[in-house]
Amino acid sequence: MTTTDFTTTVVVNKSPQAAFDAIANVGAWWSKNFKGQAENKNDEFSVKFGDTFVDFIITESIPGQKVVWLVTDCNLHWISNKKEWNDTQVVWEIGEVANGTEIILTHIGLVPASECYKDCYAGWTGLLKESLYNLIEEGIGNPE
Repeated sequence: MTTTDFTTTVVVNKSPQAAFDAIANVGAWWSKNFKGQAENKNDEFSVKFGDTFVDFIITESIPGQKVVWLVTDCNLHWISNKKEWNDTQVVWEIGEVANGTEIILTHIGLVPASECYKDCYAGWTGLLKESLYNLIEEGIGNPE
């Protein structure tokens, strides 16, 4: 049986390095309640939203090209399996395309059968295509 991990893409009018730097600036586009560092391999960071939190470690980092976040712990308070994201990976792939820089976000382990899929699909899509996009293009994101 094949699973389909959540994936979404956006194209920005900035360099791959600018996109990479913005992704690493998690507190400026995802959560104002951000702690840690999110740029280099072995960096650890957390985001928190009320009773929900997610802890990550960076397992791969290639500036301007790719970064991989591994979920080490979480509490997704609104679903019954509060640890559903544990051991999933958020993979950011960045590359030049004809009309700018493409950012591909793939959340490995977030599949349609996941309890949070519907909410997480909407959340990741909105964050990437609105908050992160605005941070890269205009210098101002909209973190929660």
